[in-house]
Amino acid sequence: MNVLIYAGSETLQKSVAHCLTALRSILLPQYSVQTVTDQILNSQPWKSTCALLVLPQCHRTLQPTSSASIRDFVETGGSLIGFGAGATCSSREISGAASVSNDILLGFFDKPTGAYIYLTHSRSVEVTEQSHALRASGGDIVEGIYDRVPCGFTGFDDEKGLRILARFLKDDSIAGLKKDIGKGRIAAWALNIEVPLTKDSATSSTVSTAQATIEGEKGLDLLKTTLLALSLHLPSVAESPVLRPLPQFLVSTPGKPTIVSTITDLVAAPSSGSQLSVFKDENDTFHFHHTAESRAVLKNARENTNAAEDPSQWQPKHIILCPTSLPDRDQTPLFDLSSYFESLSPAKKALGCRDAPDTWGIGEALLYGEVVTSTQTMLDKNPRFLSRLPSPFVSLASYQLAGRGRGSNIWLSPSGCLQFSVLLRLSTATFPMSKLVFIQYLFALAVVEACRDESVLGKVGNSVRLKWPNDIYVLVDDERKKIGGILVNTSFSGGKVDILPGCGLNVSNAAPIFSLTQLLSPAKRQSLTLEKTVSSILARFEKMWETFVEERGSFDSFMDLYLERWLHSDQLVTLTTVTPPQQVRIIGITPDHGLLRTMPERTGWSSEVSGFIDLQPDGNSFDIMAGLIKSKS
Repeated sequence: MNVLIYAGSETLQKSVAHCLTALRSILLPQYSVQTVTDQILNSQPWKSTCALLVLPQCHRTLQPTSSASIRDFVETGGSLIGFGAGATCSSREISGAASVSNDILLGFFDKPTGAYIYLTHSRSVEVTEQSHALRASGGDIVEGIYDRVPCGFTGFDDEKGLRILARFLKDDSIAGLKKDIGKGRIAAWALNIEVPLTKDSATSSTVSTAQATIEGEKGLDLLKTTLLALSLHLPSVAESPVLRPLPQFLVSTPGKPTIVSTITDLVAAPSSGSQLSVFKDENDTFHFHHTAESRAVLKNARENTNAAEDPSQWQPKHIILCPTSLPDRDQTPLFDLSSYFESLSPAKKALGCRDAPDTWGIGEALLYGEVVTSTQTMLDKNPRFLSRLPSPFVSLASYQLAGRGRGSNIWLSPSGCLQFSVLLRLSTATFPMSKLVFIQYLFALAVVEACRDESVLGKVGNSVRLKWPNDIYVLVDDERKKIGGILVNTSFSGGKVDILPGCGLNVSNAAPIFSLTQLLSPAKRQSLTLEKTVSSILARFEKMWETFVEERGSFDSFMDLYLERWLHSDQLVTLTTVTPPQQVRIIGITPDHGLLRTMPERTGWSSEVSGFIDLQPDGNSFDIMAGLIKSKS
C-alpha cells in the first residue's frame, strides 16, 4: 500500500521534504512513501492502493479538482493527515467556502453526525518562530516545537467520533485531533510536527543538543500515535528499514563453477576478470571484492546502514565475487542461496528445459543483494555494465529502496516481497521487434502458472490471475487484490536488444499487505518460501521463452492460456480515451501487435474489424476497480 504526500503548488516544499523524511523513517518497509502531484491526483487511479494521503503545510486553498478528489477519498473510507493545519466544525455548510474565507483549504461532510468539517491554514506573516509545548493524550510533555503562530480548532466541543491527540500546555487548547468523517477519517496538527525537533530547527534556542534529541523522539511518538489512530500498521523493530544499499553477491549454480569467472572476464575486458576492481558507469560505480573479503565488506556496510539517507551518497555499490562456492548462510540471512539452487535444478528438469554444460539457463547466474536501490535500475541505468553482462542474468533482492513499477509508480518492497529482474538478449536481425510487446504478457503468465506449481500454492494457486497489461491479482471472496506486477525495459545497441523483465510479487508479506501465503492455511504457510517461488517462476519462464524465441515472437502457443488466466474476458468497461467516453466490451489481445481489443457495446458482436477499438498497453491505464481505461499520463 502507498502513503502519498501531496506536493501540489499549494504546498510548502519544505514541509513536503520533512514529511517524506519523517514518514519514511517510520513506515518503511511496511508502506511505500512517495509524493503525488495534483495532475496524478486528478487523473490516475490512486485511491484503491492508498493507505494514507498526507497534506503538508499549505499557503493557499487547494484547487477545486484536487479538493473534490480528496473529499471523495476520505468520505468513502480513506485516511488523511494534515500538518500546519487547523480545523472548523460547523452544523451548517459555509456557503462558497473558498471565496468567503481564504483560510479554508478544503471541506468534508460527516453524514453520520451532519457536521461540516473544514481544514484551514494560517495566513500569519509573522516570521519569528516560537517555542511551543504540548501535552500528548497519554500525558507526556513535548517541548521545543518551534513554529509560527499555529492554526486553531473551533467547534469541536462534544463532537462525536473525535479523539484529541494533544493539547497546548499554555492554554489547554487543541493542538492535534483525529476525526471520523463518513467511512474515513482525518487527523490535523496545528503545528508542523513532521519537522525534526532539533536545535537547528529554531531561530533561537536554549535547548541543549541532548534535550533536543529526547524531544525529537517524543515528536516522532506523536506522529506514530497519529498514524496508529488512522489505522496504519507500523513496522516491528525487526523490520526497521536499512536506509542504504548493502553489498551484493555474484553467484552461480554449483554445478557450473565457471559462470562467475566468465562474467567477470566479460565485464573486465580487455583485462582479465581476476583484475576487476572498479567499474564506473553512468548511474553507479561498482567495487568488486573477492570472497575472502566478504565478511569485512559486509561488516563495514552493516555498521553504516543508516549513515546516509541521501541516494546521491549511496556510492559505490559493492559486489562480492563467489566463483567457486556460495557465501555462508549467515551472510545472506534473508535468502537461502543453497536452497534456491536446489529448487531451481529439479524445477527446470521437470519442465524439460534444455541443459548444456557449456552454457547456462535463466537463474543459474545470479546477483543477490539483501538491500539494493532497485534490481531494475542497477542494470538498465548502467548501460556499459549492462552491455558487458552475458545473458541470461538475474538480479534479485530482499529489499529495494527505490523499486520501480510501471510508469512513475514505485513498487513497495516490504519483508516477504520477491523482487527480481532478468536480463535477456536478442538479435534485431533475426527476431521481429514488433513482437517485443508480448514479453510482458509471457512473463506475467509464467508468474501466474508458477503459482499453481505444487512447490508454491498447488490448487490454491488457481485464484491467482492476470490483469492487463502486466499486474498479478488474486480473487478472494469475489474481491480482487493486487499482489504483484511486471515491468519490462528494452535498450538497443550494436544489432542487439537488451530486454529487462522485472517482477515484484508479494509472497509472504504480513497484513495489511496481501500475499500468497495468506491463501494457504496457517499449517501450510511455512512451506511456501521465496526460494521455491522464484525458482518455479524462472523455470516456467525459461521453458516459455524457448518456445517464444523459436517461434519468432508468436504468442499463438500461449494465447488461449493467457485468456484463460486473465480477469477480463467479456468485461464491460468505460473507455475515456475517446470523446465522449464510451462503453466497450473486452474481446482479447490482437495476435499481431499485442493490443487490447475492445468493441463498442452499441455495435454488438460485429465481426468487422472497423468495429474494434484497439489499445496499446504502454499508453493506457486500466482502473479495474472502477472499470475505466484511461490515457496514461
